[in-house]
Amino acid sequence: MKKLIRGFRDVFDKDASQLTGLEVVARQIFKTYNYKEIRIPTVELKELFVKSTGDSTDIVQKEMYSFTDIKGRVMSLRPEGTPGTVRAYIENNFSQVAPVQKFYYIGNMFRSERPQAGRYREFEQIGAEFIGSNSPSIDAELIILLKDIVTSFGVKKYLIKINNLGCENCRPKFRKDLVTYFNSIKKTLCDNCKTRISKNPLRVLDCKIDGDKVKKSAPKLALCDCCKKDYNQVKALLKSSNIKFEDDSNLVRGLDYYSGTVFEFQAGSSAQNAIAGGGRYNSLVKNMGGADMPAAGWALGVERVILASEPKPAKKEKLFFVVSADEQYNTKCFEIAQNLRAEGINTDGGLFDKNIKQQMKESNRKNVDFVLILGEEEDKANKISLKDLKTGKQKLVSQKTLVKEVKKLI
Repeated sequence: MKKLIRGFRDVFDKDASQLTGLEVVARQIFKTYNYKEIRIPTVELKELFVKSTGDSTDIVQKEMYSFTDIKGRVMSLRPEGTPGTVRAYIENNFSQVAPVQKFYYIGNMFRSERPQAGRYREFEQIGAEFIGSNSPSIDAELIILLKDIVTSFGVKKYLIKINNLGCENCRPKFRKDLVTYFNSIKKTLCDNCKTRISKNPLRVLDCKIDGDKVKKSAPKLALCDCCKKDYNQVKALLKSSNIKFEDDSNLVRGLDYYSGTVFEFQAGSSAQNAIAGGGRYNSLVKNMGGADMPAAGWALGVERVILASEPKPAKKEKLFFVVSADEQYNTKCFEIAQNLRAEGINTDGGLFDKNIKQQMKESNRKNVDFVLILGEEEDKANKISLKDLKTGKQKLVSQKTLVKEVKKLI
């Protein structure tokens, strides 16, 4: 017997509706902010993620699903959406024809992590990318856009944390100080962090094992005047929009390309309390072979947002079920069902290979509201029986006015 692979899942009815519900909310709000959808490939060259996400990240080192195709190319299932979006921006020459772009994407990502509540090996992300502007207003816009989406879906208890990771002017000294400090405590660090000291010491601060214990005593970043100005403007814009946030100097995003303002949305007390996050990545477009183009963005974990939400219960729509009492009425029953559907009325049925008792049993199992039954008596009178399964009441309705009568019940 074949079994589902650990970390993957089948999604049915209610859970699928929640996924779709969040997608619908996000699309509506993206439209308000004039972001345009991009659909990036599920598979890219592994090199894309190594060069962008960073070879010192857990994603690249341990979590990517990679394989060699028939041409000998090393491919990877996408672990995140930003590298593919930036590649598309460069490859389609947007920097020349329309440098300022506001993209959003919705799609499944793949990471070979240890499965936990809200963390699967195939998971869905919704992301936004703003390429072509270095204005602090864009950082603030992205944070507020993200807030609008998660709160509109029903996340009520959340915390926004923000920080600034500096730029190429103020980060070198910070990096040097971190290297000195981490080397002094190298024996206490995990094997991965010992490697990260020379490659990307900021990643030690984000380590699941060592991060919390080193953050308090590690050197702090002294921002240059330019970064201070930008960061203060971001905070001022958030305050002017009544957005509450916590300034957290220990916040480090887990991807190598981030610089400048970064942010994270947290909800709940579990280890997986980060439901979304992002920030500036001003060097990424250039580092991937494109123009020197500033950019910022974020991604939210759909499953985590759903876990953190308190969505309003969906209003149940009335469901009708067409039953044929005999084979000779099957065609007419099929036509009745299609006529109702054409009017936008939720209609089930069509199980005409079963007898009337079995059809009625199936309608009860599906929690149907009303059953429409066509048999000999009804057909002779050019009517159809309409039965309310909640009250048990039943009446005859003219086939000519059936749609009108049914709409009264919706």
